[in-house]
This record gives sequence, C-alpha cells and structure tokens, in this order.
Amino acid sequence: MVIRRAVPVLLLAATVCVRATPAGNDGPSFPDIVEHFKYGSIGAEENSGVPSRIWRVLPTVCESSLPRRPGVGYERIGFISDGAGHGRPIGTSFRPGNGDRIGLNCATCHVGTLRDAPDAPRRVIVGMPANQMDLQGYGRFLTACAQSPAFETGRLIDAIHKADPGFGFFSRLGYRLFVVGATRKGILDRARDNAWFDDRPAFGPGRVDTFNPYKVLLQVPLDKTVGTVDLPSIWNQRPRQGLWLHWDGNNDRVEERNKSAAIGAGATPKSLDLASMARIEQWLLDFPAPKYPAERIDASRAENGRRAYASACASCHDLGAASVGQVTPIEKVGTDSGRLDSFTPALATAMNTIGRGRPWAFSHFRKTQGYANMPLDGLWLRAPYLHNGSVPDLRSLLFPEERPATFFRAYDVYDWDRVGFVSRGAGAEREGVPFDTSLRGNANTGHIYGADLPTADKLALLEYLKTL
Repeated sequence: MVIRRAVPVLLLAATVCVRATPAGNDGPSFPDIVEHFKYGSIGAEENSGVPSRIWRVLPTVCESSLPRRPGVGYERIGFISDGAGHGRPIGTSFRPGNGDRIGLNCATCHVGTLRDAPDAPRRVIVGMPANQMDLQGYGRFLTACAQSPAFETGRLIDAIHKADPGFGFFSRLGYRLFVVGATRKGILDRARDNAWFDDRPAFGPGRVDTFNPYKVLLQVPLDKTVGTVDLPSIWNQRPRQGLWLHWDGNNDRVEERNKSAAIGAGATPKSLDLASMARIEQWLLDFPAPKYPAERIDASRAENGRRAYASACASCHDLGAASVGQVTPIEKVGTDSGRLDSFTPALATAMNTIGRGRPWAFSHFRKTQGYANMPLDGLWLRAPYLHNGSVPDLRSLLFPEERPATFFRAYDVYDWDRVGFVSRGAGAEREGVPFDTSLRGNANTGHIYGADLPTADKLALLEYLKTL
C-alpha cells in the first residue's frame, strides 16, 4: 500500500518554506523530560506545520473565527498555556530551519486541566486526557481563517511586524511573494482532503476519530462509520506492554501504537523524530498516575467497595488478571459499535504497510470484534467514560438510569461526589461544549457491570474506584 500523500490526521495545516527564525523560539528538544514532552518535537512540523510567524498572529487576525469558548487566542480551541516562557502553548513544537514551523506533539492530546472548584486555580496535569482540546476545532479554525478576507497578505505581514519588529524587508518580501499564498493553499488543500469530517457529528473537546483519517491517507475506501473516541491517559506504560491496545485492542505493541499516534498528529514515516519519541517512551514506562486526594476518600467505605470491585470489575481490569488487555466481544459489552466498525479488515492490512523497509515497520495491527479491557490506573482523571466519552462520571456508569442524554464536556471543574467533571449546571453550560448521546457514535449504552449490585454496594464501589 502506498501512502497517497501526507494528510495530517489531527489538523489541517500548511507546509511551506520560510527563512529567518523568529526571535524567542526554542528548538525541537529540551533537557528536562517533562518540558520535552510538553514542547518538544515528534517530527510533525515538516509535513503539517504552520510557519511560526503566521501561526502566532492568526488568533489576532482571525479572532472572529475562534470558537466561543473561555480563554485568549488558542486557549479558546483548548490549548493550554502554563506560563513556561516558550511563547506558545503546551502541545506545540517548533523546529527551526526549512520553514520555522509550529507543529503538534504528544502533549496536544495528553495534558489536561482540573479545578477543585469554580473559583479555584486551574491545575495542569501531564498524562491525563486533553479534556479541553478540540482537535477538529483547531483544523476548522485554520480553514475558516484561510477562507476569510482577513487572511490577506498585507494584513498578515503588518500583524507579524507588529509582533516582531525584527521582521525585516527581505522576510516581508518572501512572505508577500510566496509564504502567505502557499500557507493558504496548504490549509485549503487539507480542508478538502478532510471534508468527509462534515458528514459526521463533531468530535468536540477531548475526542478524535482515530482511524478513519488513515483511510484517506492509505487509500482505503472511506465508509460512513463514526470512529470518534475519547483521548486516553498515557501513564504507566510498562505494565501495558503486551496488552492489546487502542480502544478495540487492534495492536499489542506500545511502540507501534506510539508511532501511529505521531503520524496521526501530522508526522510521516520519514519525518518521525525517533530519538525524541524514544526519550518519551522510556519516561512514560514508569510515569505514575496522579492519586485522588486522600482526604476526599472515605477509607472505610472504600474498603467495603474493594469486595464489590473484586466481584464485578477485577477479572477484566486488574493488572495480572486473565482478561485484562484482552478484547470483550461487542455483543457482551454492549457499548456503541462505531469505533469498532470503523477499523475494518482492509484498514488493518493497510496499517501494516506503514514504515515498510524501516526497522520499526508496523506488523501487528489486526481487526477485532469488540473492545479491550483497560487497566484502571488514574481512573478518576479519565472522565468522561466509555470509549466514546458518552458517560460523564463514574456514578452515572454504575447507575445507568442516571446517564444523561445530553451534557456538557470541557468544563474542568471536578465533581468530587460523582467522580468526573461537572457536566451540568450554569458553569458547565457557560464554559462547556454540549454532547448529545443520540448522535451517531455517541451512544451511552452498555458496560453495565456492577449495575445490578445493591445501592450501598455500588456507592462503596464508587468510593473504591477513587483509589485506583
């Protein structure tokens, strides 16, 4: 199978050539591993990066195209700013030379935020799902901006010069003659490649259609399936080695999963920064999940819940159990089949052609008939629940009759009683994004394990799940 061309999976971005590195940019690598994870490169800039100078001014030039969400600039799409002094948000990388482009990296999808209460400071938590990030919204912003009259050469050059007075005559000339037009063309070309997104429900924050974009990339016939899933956590990777990974258990090699995710973020087999990714992979092997605050756990009730967990959950989810990391048939688990249906046998075959001729070539992708049983470490930070993020909190998971038909995602205030993020009420309505379980791929049915327990046992189980 020949890759048709490098279509970025998680964004619509431009590939252009620019000279003269803007002031204040870092390189593609950092000595500190956490900073490297948040700001270092995985090799996505060459194929899917946007020229740094243009990228930085787009939220100003095209402010009206940004989503109506809280924050400033790219924060309104879900990017996180932590004041680290890099001049760009977490989840973005910069690679100087050959265009000085901004790309995406692992942290785009695997760093989230949490507030203890509406008026509490926002905490940035590395390794949890990016509950704020709207990847499709990012692509749509770039497209809307490129289509807008605001994306005009003179206006962009003026905005760049205002932000960087060192933007000299020859750089301005290069932008006027080539860079702006090439950037617009690159964005719009990729928008056409990804027009099929518009026939499906929007991802929304914290979710992405993982594998349907590969059908375009690998020239596999595109169907009508909806494969949108929640972004996962990525801590404690050592115990996951050899387990069947991805939501449907389609690969049991951590390294293949990681490289496929990097290609999804805009890298190509040729541009992958293997050394950078190896550093991150090694660090994540033993990177621990954050613990639920001990003072918020009723220890006695949690101990009672341990017995309920042993009878209702442990055989599938405990590390070392026979079924952990194995696939439960869809007929048994009963959850929405969209993600499972989207990964076809033809796509599995095509995925195993990626990297052919390279030492790391893919060879372990397979088609399954269900969803994989995942370890539950750091479960409290992985809300909303089920593979498609259709259940807002753990209480709703254990009490299926309480699962709401609609709720709000991306409101990062934590609900310590229900164990998940606040998904209803004035704050969630004001800052969140609506989620409708009646849409294709969004069903909140299934996984009713433990639901038949007495109420007292379910409440004890809920308390125990906080400890994982």
